[in-house]
Amino acid sequence: MGRQKYTDEQVINILREGEAGGKIGELCRKYGVSGATYHRWKAKYAGLTLSELKRLKTLEDENRRLKQIVADQALDNRVLKELLSKNF
Repeated sequence: MGRQKYTDEQVINILREGEAGGKIGELCRKYGVSGATYHRWKAKYAGLTLSELKRLKTLEDENRRLKQIVADQALDNRVLKELLSKNF
């Protein structure tokens, strides 16, 4: 059986079904996910709305991009320091 990829919206809807009183075992069978996956989703997405989740994803992407910029600058600084120390 192939692995399915659920969108964030689908995951939130599945979790809402569980919060509304659906049994976890039945939900897992219905959507073809394991209990561990359901609980991992619950830990990650519990209480989030779709707009909050989109905002979180945007912030995570921005944070990743900024960390890459800082790493590149640190590398450039290290290279420049090595070049300057060799010239003198």
